[in-house]
Parts: sequence; structure tokens; C-alpha cells
Amino acid sequence: MFISLLLFRQAMRPMTATLWAAIMFVGLKLITASPNISIVDRSSQNLSSVPRDLPQTVEFLDLSCNHIKQLHREDFKNTPLLTFLNVSWNSLEGIDPETFLDTPLLENLDLSHNRLRNLSGQQYLLHTGNLLMLNLAWNPFLTMTLGSAFSSLVKLERLALGAKNISMGDFKNIAGVKLRTLTLCVGPELGYEAGSLMDVHTQRLQVAFSRNPMINRYLVGDALSLFVEVEFMIMTGGYRELSEQLSERMEIRTSHLYLTNISIRWPDLTHFVNVALLTSITHLSASDVVISNLPRKDTNVPKTSKMKSFSASRAVVNSFFFSQECVYNYFISLPVESMAITETSIVHMTCPKSPSQILQLDFSNCALSDTIFSRVEGAKTLECENLGNVKKLILVGNNLKSLKLLSQRVQYMKSLQELDLSLNTLVYDGLEECVWPPNITTMTLSSNSLTDSVFKCLPKGTETLDLQNNQISVVPPSILKLENLSSLNLNANRLRDLPVCNGFPILNKLLLKSNSLHAPSVNKLESCPKLKTLDVSYNPFTCTCALRGFISLGIKSEKNSHTGIELLNWPLDYYCTYPDDVRDSTLKSISIPLVSCDVGVLAATILCPAVVVIVAVVTLCHRLDAPWYMGMIWKWTRAKHRARTRHLRPEDLVGVEFHAFVSYSQHDADWVRDSLLPNLEGSAGGLRICHHEKHFVPGKTIIENIIGCVEKSRRSVFVLSAHFVKSDWCHYELYFASHQRLSRGSDSIVLVLLEPLPQYTIPSKYYQLKSMMSRHTYLEWPQDRAKHRLFWANLRAALQADLPSAPEIEE
Repeated sequence: MFISLLLFRQAMRPMTATLWAAIMFVGLKLITASPNISIVDRSSQNLSSVPRDLPQTVEFLDLSCNHIKQLHREDFKNTPLLTFLNVSWNSLEGIDPETFLDTPLLENLDLSHNRLRNLSGQQYLLHTGNLLMLNLAWNPFLTMTLGSAFSSLVKLERLALGAKNISMGDFKNIAGVKLRTLTLCVGPELGYEAGSLMDVHTQRLQVAFSRNPMINRYLVGDALSLFVEVEFMIMTGGYRELSEQLSERMEIRTSHLYLTNISIRWPDLTHFVNVALLTSITHLSASDVVISNLPRKDTNVPKTSKMKSFSASRAVVNSFFFSQECVYNYFISLPVESMAITETSIVHMTCPKSPSQILQLDFSNCALSDTIFSRVEGAKTLECENLGNVKKLILVGNNLKSLKLLSQRVQYMKSLQELDLSLNTLVYDGLEECVWPPNITTMTLSSNSLTDSVFKCLPKGTETLDLQNNQISVVPPSILKLENLSSLNLNANRLRDLPVCNGFPILNKLLLKSNSLHAPSVNKLESCPKLKTLDVSYNPFTCTCALRGFISLGIKSEKNSHTGIELLNWPLDYYCTYPDDVRDSTLKSISIPLVSCDVGVLAATILCPAVVVIVAVVTLCHRLDAPWYMGMIWKWTRAKHRARTRHLRPEDLVGVEFHAFVSYSQHDADWVRDSLLPNLEGSAGGLRICHHEKHFVPGKTIIENIIGCVEKSRRSVFVLSAHFVKSDWCHYELYFASHQRLSRGSDSIVLVLLEPLPQYTIPSKYYQLKSMMSRHTYLEWPQDRAKHRLFWANLRAALQADLPSAPEIEE
């Protein structure tokens, strides 16, 4: 099948961009590591010298693309914190040996694309002992002889150089330096002496060719025989020569071979890969590749190889007509254990024509659709049965849409254990059954469009399940039982409560960060007996009574992390969103009292103290006669109130001379004479009291005197006792006073109970007295001397009144 495929062509990246990217990577890493970094960018400003106004705090300085010819000592005298300096693409011809004397922290120095001419004369390096990266590439160095100053760079990790001639001993001054990367930028007329790289100790050797390279056999030979990792960059040809060297060499030390930023024809690419498959190289990688002359028929592939992995990334084509299927067939048929094609716009991947030995497949960030691995014959779709050895399949960032169809595409991968389908647009409607292979234990479905129904379409043997960043709102209680599931990631979904673990009996780890949990129901965790790790951070917690249990769980987790459930990120990432008065407060810092949440506790909290207080008050009142005092105070208050509010007409008081007439039995005369009168009359009471011993008029009958005293008195005081009810005269006095009550009001009679007087002891003829005692309040004479003062105050208040005239006192 021939198809037309037009893809944009990625621009070739020059060597300087590669090196600068590396430098920038380290530089940016340093920048982000320090919050107070000072960056000064003076690039492309037509400068002829280093500016004098650089701040002393500068750490990152870019002077690239100017016209600086010389660096002097005073140029960086005031920049002691400088760590990153870029002076590339200038016109540098010389550098003062003491230029970097005052920059002890300098770690990254880029002097590429200048006019420096003598590598053995770079004496300024004696003061750069902390350098991690040095770029001297693309200067017109005639020879690669490194001066003694290079031996001081004991911390150097990355070194980029270039010269027309490389000879034995050129690198002896860095023989003691263990580099991570050595980059050699070579031109088409390179003079290289075999064995010149024997003094170099580096993890990776990068060889950057010019646009029209002449592959130097001796340089390539040394690279393959001396270094574990070799990277050939910026190649546009010479692949046949390189393939010949690979096939001719009996011994190759290189295990990792990289081709970066290359342009290659399909026949050259497949020939080179086929040759490499037959060598001892275990890992072959190609990135930023432009492929031309693509095939219209299948390309042969060796059946066996020693190579473990092959990877290709960011590959584009510039051919218009070719067989897309033939390209896919070649890569899927490679006899390697791990094969990866990433960041490449492939829309399909075929199935190998015979059983494949591939154990791991990675097609991340491509454009694959649901037709992956399948083929159509007539009206029937045939699934791939030749990838039965694949244990790990990565399909991150593609155009996969149907989870059910994906289960069909991989159903014959019987060895599949890990499947990553994240960053797609997968959905599942729950209507058709999924047919996963039986051995999948790790399933990653993050960043898709899956809903609650996804739990019906999962491999039964799943142990680790990642469903973060989907649209799951609830874990259905009646779902497929995943008896082996130990880790469940549901971060960034729409869950409103903790899930029930009925379908996950041995769940050990549950992640629920960034969901919609307001008040997690801790009691649901009782269904998760094996749960040890829980993350519920960054949820919109409502800090009300319903959250008390969860807060207790967090505090318990903090104290007993080894015995209970460990709550990840507690307490820093657990905040209240409601109510407003505790918004943004951590859950640990707030207090929700139990008494405000439990009605029973609230009632007990209120009633128990109340009962105690009531009992205590009653007891105290009983012991301290509080009822008596309160009654007396109440009577006094009422008396005062009546005195203030009652307005008698003047004619009602005509003839009234006394505040009160006292009626008593002769047996109680001593109490009246010794206690009552002294506390009511004179300076003590200020009242005028009428009593028969003093104010009865001789010559008048007793009845006339009684009537006269009653009429001349505002009120009548009756001292009640057992003797009182036996006295007829007292009865008469009470009779006349009760008639006066009709004209002067109900408060005209005041009863004083001198001793207890039960109603049954009062004769029936004293019905008026019984009626008064039942309807009127009366004052009881207290036996306790401490109560006497309040008694007299109350009695005086009851008798107090403004009288119009005073009685005439006879001498």
C-alpha cells in the first residue's frame, strides 16, 4: 500500500544550539535553586567591553553576541557572586590571566565562537577551580594541546573543545579529571593521531561534525574502543563509512551509541541499524532525525541481535510518497527487548509478522489511534497475536479514545504486566465487556475522560491502578472485585466522599488529593482493613461538626504513623474553605468542640451543671433562709412601689394623724412596748403610732376610742398571736379596721404574725381574720436576731405615708 504523507520538516539544530541548551539547562537549574538570584542580560547590545555598572549581586551574566575583544582583571572585580558567564559569539582574542581572580564561585563559562588561538595559553583558568562547565568550541585553535592550567579544573564535568589537529598527549593535563561529557567539534580537515584520546576519562564522548563531514576513521575507532557512551551529532553523511567501521571492529567498548540532530536516507538508516544490531552495542538511540527516501516495500531485518534497546525521538520525514506500513513493519520487527518511538507523528503501528521478542514498547507522545497493532482484512478486524512477550506497553499522549477497543488490541499480549494509557482521551460507556490479558498488574489511566463506569473495565489482577485527573465522582459499591489491588490513585477527580473498599479487600494505599471532599466519612475506612497510606490533601474541607472524625484521624496519624493510617501531607496541605472565619486555616489548628456537635453531650453539659447549681442554690437557700429574705425583700419592694405610685386625694386624709394604729393582745404588750414602738417611732422609724395606752381618751368608751383611733390612723397594724384570737377587744378593733379598708384601700391593714398561727386554731367567729390571712400577705416575726433588721425595714416601708397634720400631744 502506497500512501502520501506530508509532515513538516524540523529545522536542523546547529552544534552551538546543542551546547548552549546544555549550558542553559545547568544555568536554569541554578537559577531555580536560589530565590534571590540576580540575572543580568547584556547580550546583543553592541558592547565593545564589559560594562562597568554591573551590580555586585549578579550571578547570571549574559554578554553574548557583542564585540568584546579583551577581558581584563577589573572587568569582574565587583562581581564576587558570579556563577554563570556567557561571552560566546564575541571577538575575544585575549583574556588577562587574572580576569577571574575575584569570581571564586564561577561554575559555568562559555567562550565559544570567539578568536582565541592557543589552548595551551589559557592561564585565566588557574583562578576558576570551581568550574563545572567550560565551552571553548569553535575557536580557531590549531592544535588541541591543553595547557597546564587545565589541570586545576578538578571539578569540571562538561568540556567542549575543537581544533584542527589532535595529537597524542594533548589531553594529558586533564587525565586526572573525571568528566561527565567531553564534546569535540571537528571540521572536515581534521588531523587526528590514533590514540590521542587515551588520556581522557569521561562518561560520554560527543563528536560534533561539520555539515559535510569526512569521517575520520581513527577518531571513530578511538571513540568506539575507549568510551562506554558515544554520541555523533550534526551528521548529514558518512553513514556508510561509519557502518563499515562498526562491522569491521572485533572489539567495541561502546555500549550506548547515540545519533543526534542528523539527516539521513532510509537505506543508510536501516543499513546502519542492521549493522549495529550485529555488534556488541546494547543501546542505540536516534533523536532529532530527518529521514528521506523512505521505502515502498519492506526492509529486511536481522532475526537476532545482541542489542537490548532501540529508541527514536522527534523524527520527521521529507518524502511525499512511501509505504507507511513498510516503515512501521521495520521498527516493530527489530530483534530487541525494548523499542521506543516517541514524539513522532506516527498514526499507526503494525503487528510483527512473526512472534516478537520485544519485552517493552514505548510509543509516547505520538499520534496513534485505536487501530494500533490491528489490521483489516475485508470486513473483519484482526488483532495482533505476535507480541505475546511484551511485559510493558507505554502509549502516553496519543489519540486513543476507546478503552474497550484498547482492551481488544492488547488481549493477546499474554505477558503484559504494565500498561500506561495516560494523557489520551479515553472513555468507556460501560455497555460492552472489556477483554484484557490476564497478567496486567500495573494500570495507568491518568489524564483521560473516564467516569465511574471505568471500574467495570479493568484487569482483574490489577495491583496498582492510577486514575488521577479523570471525571470520576464516585466509586460504585457494586463493581468488579479487584482482589489484588493494593494502590489506587484517584487524585484530581470529582469525588465527594471516601470510597468504600468492598471491591478492594487488600487496598494498602489510597490517593484522593485535589477532589471535592468537603467532610470525608471516616467510618467508611472501616471497610479498608489493610489501608496504611491515605492522601486527602488539597480538598475543599468544610470545617463543621461533620469533619471532627477526619481531624481526629489526622492527629492520630501524626502521633501513631507506624501503627495506624498514615495521612500524607498532614497537616500543611489540609485547609478549611468554609466557614469564612476559619478559611485557609489548617485543619489541625482549628477546634470543633464535641459539645457543639452531639445533642446528648450538649444536653448533659447544660443540664448537669444546671442541676448541680439548682441543688446547691436550694441547699444554700434552705440553710440561709433565703426564701424568707427574698419574701421580705419582695414585700418591702412592693410596699415602696405602692408608696411611690399610690396618689391619695387630700380629702381622703382629712383627720388622719397617725401612720398606724396598733392592735394587740395585752399578753403581747411587752413585745409591742419593747420592740415594736422603739423601731417605728422616734428617730429609729420616724412614724407616728397610735396605741391605746397613750392615745385612748379618758372618759370615752373603749368602743369610741377604738373607732376614733382607727379613723385617725392611715393604717392598722394587728399583732397576731394565740392570745390575739382569744381577745374580744382585738376582734372589735379588727372589725372596725376592716370597714375602714373599704374607704382607704386594701393596704390599710397590716398583719404581723408574732408566732405561728395555724388556721385551725382561729375560732370560726373570726372569719374576717381567716379571710385576711388567706388573701393578704403578712409579716412574720423572725426568731433569728439577724433577721430583725430586715423585718423592721419591711414594716416601716409598709406604714410609710405623707400625713397632712400631726396629733396634739397633751402634756
